[in-house]
Order: sequence, then structure tokens, then C-alpha cells
Amino acid sequence: MSLVAFMVQYILSVIIGIGYFGIFVLMALESACIPIPSEVIMPFAGFASSPSYPGSKFDLYLVSMAGALGNLAGSLAAYYFGYYVGRAGVLRYGRYFLVTEKHLRSAENWFEKHGDKAVFIARLLPVIRTFISLPAGIARMNIWKFSVYSFVGSIPWCVALAYLGYILGENYTLIIEYGSILDYVMIVCIAVLGAYFLIRFYRERKSGKE
Repeated sequence: MSLVAFMVQYILSVIIGIGYFGIFVLMALESACIPIPSEVIMPFAGFASSPSYPGSKFDLYLVSMAGALGNLAGSLAAYYFGYYVGRAGVLRYGRYFLVTEKHLRSAENWFEKHGDKAVFIARLLPVIRTFISLPAGIARMNIWKFSVYSFVGSIPWCVALAYLGYILGENYTLIIEYGSILDYVMIVCIAVLGAYFLIRFYRERKSGKE
């Protein structure tokens, strides 16, 4: 069995065996920079809440909330890790969790460019969503603002993946196979929304001057 196949099997067994708490724990680990893909966790949990799953025992809403709360818990762990050990400590100990300097630098650049709101936006983006908590902790961002942005930003991601698993049923594995395409779709949607609000802002500002 390949490493990927083993990981997928392990994730499924945890969700089936522990239920909502298993979803919470797995998503917490993912947000704490442990390489466990949410593209496997949430779609299967969504499938397990659908009528097509034999003996369905999950609720789609509770599945999504368990995932978002798990994201928050893991994000707080990564935040405090960055807060207490600093950048040098993250680079020193992060390699044990497969956190590379490239990952950290990418998250830092995003955080510096967008400020505190980067935490919210990053939750909808691939790769960087996992590591954005580290520079937020290093920069000692306000913990309450960080928590709100992390939780609210995690909800659309968890809901989208769980719902796709729900409607795809037994074909939920397509999300795993084409996960990168989903990432790009999310990026395009965010870019379109960002452009819309930016154009709207400048138009309102221009009309206000007139």
C-alpha cells in the first residue's frame, strides 16, 4: 500500500470510528501544519452524511462546524508556536513537521502584503492556508482578531468540501483526484470577488467626489 493510500485509509477509519471528534482532530492537525489533506477529510465526512452512505450517521451542518472548529484549534496551536519560538525557532523545529523556509516565506509575504486580513483570505487558498498562522504568531497579531478571522475564513472551505462530498456520494474521491482544480477554482472566485468589490469601491468613491 502506498503512503498516500495508507493515509487516506487511516483518515477514513478515524472519521468512521470517532465521528465528529475525529473530524475535529484531523482538521486541527491539518491547521497545525501536519500534512493531512482536508481534501480527504471533509469530502468523505460529507459523503458519510449523505443518504447514499450506508447507515449514515452524520449531519452535514455538524460535519462542517467540526471541521471549522478543528481548523481554529490547529491554527491557535500554530499561532502560539510562532508566538513563543519566533522565526528562528519555526525554521529550526518546523522541519520536523515538513514546514520549509519556502512555506514560511510565502506565508510571511502574504501576511505582510495583506495585513491581519491575510489570515481570513488565506483560509481559502491552497498550501498557504496551512502555514499563515505561523507569521501571524511571529508578528504577535491580536489573538481575538486572529481567532475570528481563522474561524470565519475556515467555514467556506469546510462547507464547500463537505457539500461536494455530500452531492457526489460514492464518487467523492473525484475531489481528491482533482483537488488541485478545486484550489484554482477557489482562487479564481476570490479574485473575481476581490475585483468586484475593488471596482465598486472606486466607483462609489468617484461618485462621492462628484
